[in-house]
Amino acid sequence: MTDTFDFDLFVVGAGSGGVRAARIAAGHGARVAIAEEHRVGGTCVIRGCVPKKLLVYGSHFAEDLDDAAMFGWDVPQKRFDWPVLRDNVLAEVSRIEGAYGETLSNHKVTILKTRAVLTGPNSLRLDDGRTVTAGKILLAPGARPVLPEIPGVEHAITSNEVFHLEQMPRRIVIVGGGYIANEFAGIFHQFGAHVTIVNRSDTILRGYDEQIVDRLVKISLAKGIDFRFNAGFSAIEKQEDGSLLCRMKGCDDIEADEVLFAIGRQPNTEGLGLEELGVALSDRGAVKVDDQYRSSVPSVFAVGDVTDRIQLTPVAIREGHAFADTQFGGKPCVVDYHAIPSAVFSHPPIGAVGLTEGEAKNQLGVIRTYTSDFRPMKNVLAGRNERALYKMIVDEGSDKVVGLHMIGPDAPEILQAAAIAVKAGLTKADFDSTLALHPSMAEELVLMR
Repeated sequence: MTDTFDFDLFVVGAGSGGVRAARIAAGHGARVAIAEEHRVGGTCVIRGCVPKKLLVYGSHFAEDLDDAAMFGWDVPQKRFDWPVLRDNVLAEVSRIEGAYGETLSNHKVTILKTRAVLTGPNSLRLDDGRTVTAGKILLAPGARPVLPEIPGVEHAITSNEVFHLEQMPRRIVIVGGGYIANEFAGIFHQFGAHVTIVNRSDTILRGYDEQIVDRLVKISLAKGIDFRFNAGFSAIEKQEDGSLLCRMKGCDDIEADEVLFAIGRQPNTEGLGLEELGVALSDRGAVKVDDQYRSSVPSVFAVGDVTDRIQLTPVAIREGHAFADTQFGGKPCVVDYHAIPSAVFSHPPIGAVGLTEGEAKNQLGVIRTYTSDFRPMKNVLAGRNERALYKMIVDEGSDKVVGLHMIGPDAPEILQAAAIAVKAGLTKADFDSTLALHPSMAEELVLMR
């Protein structure tokens, strides 16, 4: 760190990875600036996991209020007001955004609310025409939703716009088979909309255990969510009454009030001057980096979704922290990508860590699987037939638990603690020797035989 440049580190993008890298580097004594052309907080805080999880919480009241009667509660009227929830969620997003900005300022990070374009290995141009220099540049601009090139796609929305809907649609078509599509399917269904999921293949939630995914599909169908597999769009036409007519391939046409595309996310690398500078990009436009997050240009680094490795907020945060410690803290470290827990906040939610049954068979050969298929106690008293499913994958040779997969109430909350056991390489015998916490759903993890 010298006075040769305006800053020791210049971060492009104030999302989860960029903010963490900026804060940690500044804590190590670096002179840091961060540029954000939209809002501080990035996808997760502004238009992703935080507001979406708040909608998930809101949607759960639909069934909770129905179940309340069996627990002795008299709820005379159940009425949902979308604008109230929408505005409260957006207000909370603004509060968190302010907290992020305050944290950066407290660490003496210079916040520049502008776009920054690289003009050299150590220089950037801001929207106001200024040029700034930095010893190191960190790219953390994230990714954005992909839209298909079909006629009428301008009438559709993505996860960016879904939090700002003027009114709750009566009918919504959600396109995609990933976690975003399935999460919003559960949300909109619970809010009273008729939901149709359209997927180009017959498989949803690739990478998750097939048995768990199959349970989600069955529960979703029982709730009234429709699926159109092996189907695609020819066009979207806006009707005179404002509704949308989806011209389909592979299934009948569908009428809807909103169409939400959740078919993937594209790294935000366009227009940043990267190709002109010689920063190597993948076919999808992601920045190629080594295990120290260094690009093909030695002074330019990248973390988070823009690298298209694992698009999860905690991964971006850990990468940003590792980068700052390595480059400015004198503490070289790399991120361990083994056994990263993940969740789908569908209805009910999924939690997963480690190998699926199929992956374990391919990698380890002989394995053992254990399952617990049960009705949660709350569902029994409520008269709800929905069942939870827990699955454990064990390596036969070592007895190590190499995968845990769950679908049911609070599965992600339970899975976080269980992920420690998988990460630590604990055995099935370790689980068996642990006393159950009764009565709880989590006790099923130590009772599978």
